[in-house]
Amino acid sequence: MSTSSRSTTRRSLTAAGAAVALALTLAACGSSGDSSSMPGMDHGAKSSASSSPSASQAMGDMRGMDHMAVGNGLSDTKDGYRLTSKDATLPSGKQAAYQFTVAGPDGKPVTDFALDQTKRMHFYAIRSDLTGFQHLHPTMAADGIWSADLASLTPGSWRMFASFTPAGGPGKGKDFVLSRTLIAPGNATKTPLPAPAGSTQVDGYTITVKGESMVGMAHPLTVSVAKDGKPVTDLQPYLNTYAHLTAFHEGDATFAHLHPTTEVTGDHGGPDLNFHAELPTSGNWRLFLQFQTGGTLHTAALTLRVG
Repeated sequence: MSTSSRSTTRRSLTAAGAAVALALTLAACGSSGDSSSMPGMDHGAKSSASSSPSASQAMGDMRGMDHMAVGNGLSDTKDGYRLTSKDATLPSGKQAAYQFTVAGPDGKPVTDFALDQTKRMHFYAIRSDLTGFQHLHPTMAADGIWSADLASLTPGSWRMFASFTPAGGPGKGKDFVLSRTLIAPGNATKTPLPAPAGSTQVDGYTITVKGESMVGMAHPLTVSVAKDGKPVTDLQPYLNTYAHLTAFHEGDATFAHLHPTTEVTGDHGGPDLNFHAELPTSGNWRLFLQFQTGGTLHTAALTLRVG
């Protein structure tokens, strides 16, 4: 093969590789629910300050559907933004408020946040063994101090995640997930993570997950909802989607937030919800699926093995 032919071949292979990478990126970007069968797994429904958009704003704000979070959520700092809190411990066995602030690169509290799935702040509390889960929408005071009203915590180590998007400054438009750990005092007992399974049940509903997830690659994931053996078709919109899906990695609690691509068309969603799943690390991931029916929010948990 001549030098010119080899050069042409290399250029063709490079272009093809770039096209594949772009396709995977676009697939990931296109990806985008308080009851529980697990102790400590709850969802608070409080809205954040100044986060009650009109119906048109709520349905029009689809930022969270096509943005990937910055980092894996295991640090309290990223790109100059810092999650700070005076709460290193909170009492176990009763409700308690966790207060925190997001400081910007200038060291001042950030008070201007963009809407992400109708909320300016999504807050998650996850126990180190992934058996306790809470998803809240805290309130913010004028000075930038947020307050998340946590349900009862079981003794042990917990990680508090703050998911947000600055509306201004150098981080404008970026989706951040920062976290800090705290201790709930008491006799902590580690609970083994349930084995990977294709289905689980919550509140009489059967949740089935189909699809093969591969490390670092976007793959289709389908979640089906049934009750009494019949497909469910009355899912109600929740945070601009028919389901809210969060995943945490066993061992280090790496954070991942996946969104359904299924179009929202009123109070008759289901039974199938489609996702693009892109999980960065191999091993077991604990998935928390939240969906709403009849004005009640349900939270289902399932372990997914990623090879």
